[in-house]
Amino acid sequence: MPQPPVATIKAKQLVSPNGTRTDNYYWLNERENPQVLDYLRAENSYFDQQMAPVKGLEEKLFQEMRGRIKETDQSVPYRDNGYYYYTRYETGGEYPLYCRKKGSQQAPEEILLNGNEMGKGHTYFAIGGYEVSDNNELLAYSTDIVSRRLYTVRFKNLKTGTLYPEEIANVEGAGVWAADNKTFFYAKKDVNTLLPYQIYRHTLGTDPKQDALVYEEKDNTFYTHISRSKSKKYLQISLTSSLSSEVRYLDASKPAGEFKVFLPRETDHLYEVEDANGQFYVRTNYQAPNFRIVSTPLTNTAKTAWKDVIPARSEAFIAGMELFKDYLVLNERKDGLLQLRVIRWQDKKDEYLKFNEVAYTSSIGANPEFDTQQLRFNYTSFTTPTSTYDYNMATHQQTLLKEQPVLGGFNKSNYTEERLMVKARDGKSIPVSIVYKKGFKKDGNSPVLQYAYGSYGASMDPTFSAARLSLLDRGFAYVLCNIRGGQELGRQWFEDGRMLHKINSFNDFIDCSEYLVKQKYTSPAKLFAMGGSAGGLLMGAVVNMRPDLYKGVIAAVPFVDVVTTMSDESIPLTTGEYDQWGNPAQKQYYDYMLSYSPYDNVKAQAYPNMLVTTGLHDSQVQYFEPAKWVAKLRATKTDKNLLLMHTDMEAGHGGASGRFKALHDVARQYAFMLLLLGEKS
Repeated sequence: MPQPPVATIKAKQLVSPNGTRTDNYYWLNERENPQVLDYLRAENSYFDQQMAPVKGLEEKLFQEMRGRIKETDQSVPYRDNGYYYYTRYETGGEYPLYCRKKGSQQAPEEILLNGNEMGKGHTYFAIGGYEVSDNNELLAYSTDIVSRRLYTVRFKNLKTGTLYPEEIANVEGAGVWAADNKTFFYAKKDVNTLLPYQIYRHTLGTDPKQDALVYEEKDNTFYTHISRSKSKKYLQISLTSSLSSEVRYLDASKPAGEFKVFLPRETDHLYEVEDANGQFYVRTNYQAPNFRIVSTPLTNTAKTAWKDVIPARSEAFIAGMELFKDYLVLNERKDGLLQLRVIRWQDKKDEYLKFNEVAYTSSIGANPEFDTQQLRFNYTSFTTPTSTYDYNMATHQQTLLKEQPVLGGFNKSNYTEERLMVKARDGKSIPVSIVYKKGFKKDGNSPVLQYAYGSYGASMDPTFSAARLSLLDRGFAYVLCNIRGGQELGRQWFEDGRMLHKINSFNDFIDCSEYLVKQKYTSPAKLFAMGGSAGGLLMGAVVNMRPDLYKGVIAAVPFVDVVTTMSDESIPLTTGEYDQWGNPAQKQYYDYMLSYSPYDNVKAQAYPNMLVTTGLHDSQVQYFEPAKWVAKLRATKTDKNLLLMHTDMEAGHGGASGRFKALHDVARQYAFMLLLLGEKS
């Protein structure tokens, strides 16, 4: 049998006022060191050797998944400022074409950006976004060819098709135009921490070196964004941390003016602002943990002027809002599911859109127009492909515009969804959504893939995956657990899974696993767990705590070296996350993090079979965290189970770019599980 690589031990003392740790693999963070790159390649080679028996199966899975994709496809156009905008794919194309038509959907097509042409010759390619000027003649767009999420902005004249000479590097997304069709605002990133922290003003046709610095954020726990209100009246600088925010605004027709503070930042106050009908509307959690909507005059934004429009309720979390001339639309969470609520301004009459599946996701779609009765919304579930609807808010008529086609004979009636509430060890109820193909037997012999995230207040909702059908059709059930740390059950659900309560996330996942075994959905011989990024932290903690529960675990781009990373302010994203995990400079947080950090808690015990994935250019979780973790596991664990690591040497946190390339990542994960179940090519 091929032998796994052994990483050289180079003991380093990590000294802090709160304790000293020895890290034998700290040296793996030297990205340019040939010895590090050799080690990563050796792990990839070992991965290939061990996966050789299912290489043919992996290719078959990939072809199956690709075969379900309608290769020539386009999104439903939305209307904005006299044009219909949409993206479309061509047969064989990895990347979308961004297009528009003037006045009607029958007008000639204008291609704004051709992703396939632009991505040629690059192993990684992504468009970060694009913005069209008010006169419809100028395009600003951004691209990334490394996968560090450091974008470069270019400008294009849409009348002539020519590119302007200036390029602006190391920005976030695409920025926004002012109303004068020549002034452009963008957020600049720190190239080491990847934190967006400066807002610049650029005049088209001038040297970017002369751009004016409009705002610089000095607090490195805040992210800095630039946007424009739906009404187009205001430019907005949004400054956000996990628990606090601040908005600054400026009349878009006066781009050389000074941004005004809407409301100064306060601890534990999150808010966002839109304007409509001569007032500002604020989604705020001030004196409202689950958020409320208030209005305030354009001339007075102080809290003393605020009036409740939608009061806070304990049973409903307001996740988002969309303003129209005659209507207010809310995305609300009730019982863990996203719902759509339409309210008429005139008389406050409201209604909830009704959906008939037990678990689903309904979300507000692209609605750039203000004076319209049509609400564009999206709907999906484990068994319903992503669907785009128009809903007439006056007549209550719902029109399905498109359900994403799934080729290869997919029939939703062949699959069953379940929605359960699983009791955790402390009595809390965890929402769980399950999907499987009809015929699935609950006799303890069926394979199950259990997934969760549970961090940052990010909610995980039941959505359709055409790729997942390859698992379901092979007898798997897929289980989504809404563990604490997400926001599915409101703000408190998030609070109960962060900082000194983080252990709840891990316990919830384990309690769901035990429920699945007890109810005979599966057994530890057939139960697989998966999580990525902060969900990879979850996987790392769970395998230290209850390795006996799982046949195999997939940890994708996992955040596993919590104390070391959170102690290093130069590592991307560290400072912005003190509100999630705590600051290890304070002893209580240092000790608590140390109690669960996967890397620090690796011990001499039997671990399940594991697949760990990473990307050399990962901007969120640096590749060396999973690399160190795997090296330490290899040197410490007592079992003979598979431990594999795969490093994408050309990609970052999101994996491969392109709609087909990305499927190779999924096929690899599925093949790993099927290998453990004894399947061969």
